[in-house]
Amino acid sequence: MGIVLSAASSYKNISIPKETIVIGEVGLTGEVRSVSQMEKRIKEAEKLGFKTCIIPETNKKLLKEKFNLEIVGVKNIVDSMKFCGLK
Repeated sequence: MGIVLSAASSYKNISIPKETIVIGEVGLTGEVRSVSQMEKRIKEAEKLGFKTCIIPETNKKLLKEKFNLEIVGVKNIVDSMKFCGLK
């Protein structure tokens, strides 16, 4: 998902916020698929100083811990582009 948002950001000439991290896989139809070890990834993102995390909605539902950053769940690439101001 990070590569897709980077390409859209470059095409639109709009930057994705610097304190935003994107985690997830994109399928051929644009759906955002869940990934493994999400809690470890979010903890590491916190350590690195990120303030917002865009993740698959399915992973967000399974989170057990509370984190000190805003977690946004998306179902498809259009949702993530809207959140970043690219659509």
